[in-house]
Amino acid sequence: MSIEIALGIDIGGTNTKFGMVNRAGEILEKGSLPTGNHETVEEFINALSNIIQSLIQKFSDHQFCGIGIGAPNGNYYTGTIEDAPNLKWKGSIPLARILTEKLNIPCTITNDANAAAVGEMKYGAAKNMKDFIMITLGTGVGSGIVCDGKLIYGHDGFAGELGHTIVKPGGRKHWSTDSEGSLEAYASATGIAITAKKMRAEFPDSLLNQYPETEINSKTVYDCALKNDAVAIEVFRYTGQKLGEAFANFVMFSSPEAILLFGGVIKAGDFLLGPAKFHMERNLLPCSRGKINLILSELPEADAAILGASALVWEEGFC
Repeated sequence: MSIEIALGIDIGGTNTKFGMVNRAGEILEKGSLPTGNHETVEEFINALSNIIQSLIQKFSDHQFCGIGIGAPNGNYYTGTIEDAPNLKWKGSIPLARILTEKLNIPCTITNDANAAAVGEMKYGAAKNMKDFIMITLGTGVGSGIVCDGKLIYGHDGFAGELGHTIVKPGGRKHWSTDSEGSLEAYASATGIAITAKKMRAEFPDSLLNQYPETEINSKTVYDCALKNDAVAIEVFRYTGQKLGEAFANFVMFSSPEAILLFGGVIKAGDFLLGPAKFHMERNLLPCSRGKINLILSELPEADAAILGASALVWEEGFC
């Protein structure tokens, strides 16, 4: 029998990554194309289609099962990308339908955080879990909610936007949505940089003041925390508190076995996760305390998006 493979595609504002993946989660070939270099969505789809056709031809001795796509504002129900803020093409883009018709290959799409959750369930730390929440901590805060082994999509396909839940009513204004006090405004890499800039201004002796404002980010805050800078440590403690309080709310909503964490921000380690765990436990009901694990993703960061997107194909049962 020929080996079953799937194509995983991760669409980002700058680059679109893709990879041929087998059921064991081994990437047989991968690559990328610039997303932003294509002025129209039609140009982008044509370029992507040509790549897909070349890959299918190259792996003609395998059984090609389908295409899974993770994309910002990807809607599983409609197969569309809906007004993604970091893509230059606006409106509703029926990407899954176009690729299916163009290539005569089954194709499914969801948002990038949902894809990460499916990838973790298929290949990573959530292999034996039926109830968990995936939180991606990067430039923004994404999430995927899995209950009884199934992703929660809601009635319109947009369930699970936990990064946009309000953790501080009337708080920091979000740079994109204009909401006030969302989790993303505090716990994303962007939010951490904002917090650090505010806090260092009050403490001239902080090591953070050695950096120009343009270089203040989660990594420079981490570097300073490693040098025992009190302000940098407080930035992560404060961020961890906001995360932990939000996690307590999420736990009381869906009672997961674990919260899985992925993204560049979690490299802060115990500076961030220690306070997050403490404030989650502090705010849980007694019946939930001590039951919820905070677990780091087991997917390799560089390939996680491709693996997550490919896992959608197995989830849909295309083969």
